[in-house]
Amino acid sequence: MRSLTRFFIVFLAITGAVALTTGLVGVRFGSDDFWSHHGLFFLVFVTAFPRLTLILLSVPTGGLLWWVGWLFVPRLLVAVLATLEYWHQNPVLVVIAWLVAVGGESSEKYVVVRRSHYGSSPRREPKYVESEVIETRSGRSDRHGS
Repeated sequence: MRSLTRFFIVFLAITGAVALTTGLVGVRFGSDDFWSHHGLFFLVFVTAFPRLTLILLSVPTGGLLWWVGWLFVPRLLVAVLATLEYWHQNPVLVVIAWLVAVGGESSEKYVVVRRSHYGSSPRREPKYVESEVIETRSGRSDRHGS
């Protein structure tokens, strides 16, 4: 029930943001249907591998801001592009894209920071094992750990 409430809050927030940008700024959102251009295959891959999907498949590229988004926050770029292009026909899909973007980016950054923090910890000193020299019959000494 908690996730449904979060979904509803995000849906209302995005709807409010779209209404404000449409009314005050005059931004026009596309009215295309996602399913007439793409399928489930594209949806799965843009969710799992956003950089590869954006660069290899038929997604329009942009200027410097598009490339910065592609490099640093690809899931947010996917959510912005989805909002601009498919808001009127597929608002639920756009909200899911925003949830994946916010959740995916934050969890990805958390894992990267956590790995880099633990990876830079000082190395432990090796453990030393006491050993003694054992004489063999040939008169040579061999080392064996005990």
